[in-house]
Amino acid sequence: MRSPLRPLTRRGLLTGTLGSAALLATAGGLAGCGTKGAQQTEAGCKSEDLSATEKKLAFSNWPQYIDVDAKNEAKRPTLDAFVARSGIQVTYTEDVNDNNEFFGKVQNQLASCQPTGRDLMVLTDWMASRMVRLGWLQKLDKSKLPNVEANLLPSLRNVSFDPNREFSVPWQSGLAALAYNAKVTKEIRTVDELLTRPDLKGKVTALSEMRDTMGLLLQSNGHDPSNFTAAQFDDALAKLKRAVDSGQIRKFTGNDYSQDLNKGDIAACICWSGDVIQLGFENDKIKFVAPESGVMLWSDNMLVPNKASHKANAEELINYYYEPAVAAKMAAYVNYICPVKGAQAEMEKIDPDLANNPLIFPDEPMLAKAKSFMALDEKQERDFEAKYQKVIGA
Repeated sequence: MRSPLRPLTRRGLLTGTLGSAALLATAGGLAGCGTKGAQQTEAGCKSEDLSATEKKLAFSNWPQYIDVDAKNEAKRPTLDAFVARSGIQVTYTEDVNDNNEFFGKVQNQLASCQPTGRDLMVLTDWMASRMVRLGWLQKLDKSKLPNVEANLLPSLRNVSFDPNREFSVPWQSGLAALAYNAKVTKEIRTVDELLTRPDLKGKVTALSEMRDTMGLLLQSNGHDPSNFTAAQFDDALAKLKRAVDSGQIRKFTGNDYSQDLNKGDIAACICWSGDVIQLGFENDKIKFVAPESGVMLWSDNMLVPNKASHKANAEELINYYYEPAVAAKMAAYVNYICPVKGAQAEMEKIDPDLANNPLIFPDEPMLAKAKSFMALDEKQERDFEAKYQKVIGA
């Protein structure tokens, strides 16, 4: 069931599709996203659910983010089983290559309360937050999600952008933390070591994704990335700038740091947990480190957009993927954090090594150190991103 090292993972696509200038331009364009013409309300943008008479569902997801059959990549075992069981025909499209790019695909329709042609879509926390803020999502019926209510990990139940999970359910989750290659450097334990240790100078990379890198730096300064002030952000950014100006950090990357770390071209980095699992399949010298100050926890979330006409069908699929046995089968392929309680026991039947992997099933001490990034308003999102891009030289 273990998947080989894939050349471009879902998380790598997060920052790999758009250049930094395009990302900044998109961030700059957010000023118009909160205008009266873009905002929607539940009363003002009503959706009709045709699920009772139309047994179908359009699902947009990231590439390589669901299990596939080893002998036939056109088959997706868990999804095929859902279709067979429910009778709901699923049009599954891998068209979420980048959060901002996807936002551009659906922005005009959702801003004007028009259908997007999608009933379910998977977007990262910060983009899900923007969708909630704009009123572009349908509220989920929790009575149709008993598996989610029973099995969603406690650490993922309350997020700042959707405190009661009224609009979002995690598809998969992951951690931003540290990694090093034990073949070329000694152990690291803290973010401060990464940013200042002389033997690592010029051999370090950080992530171009602002929330992951800055979240770790906020934690290293003793601040809570889920609830911080602008002054605390600026202090953490100044710390990052010192590491850039001194030459400690070689560059900022998407997940293209993976091969450099694997080959020893860099010694240590800020990383994503899914990449480290993949690297570990071929190189046991790659070590994941949860810094003493904490780790960043993120999720990609299932969302039902306004004017989706098969909401109940989408909820049936969401509930299905929170069956522990189903969740385990998918986690064995995608190798991110499984958000479903009970899936670890099911994974024992598939692959005991993966069942004991803390990057798929984190233990309570690790989850206790995990924080999600604070939900930002439009001005914060624009200002923080612009400051960050300036420091990283984008």
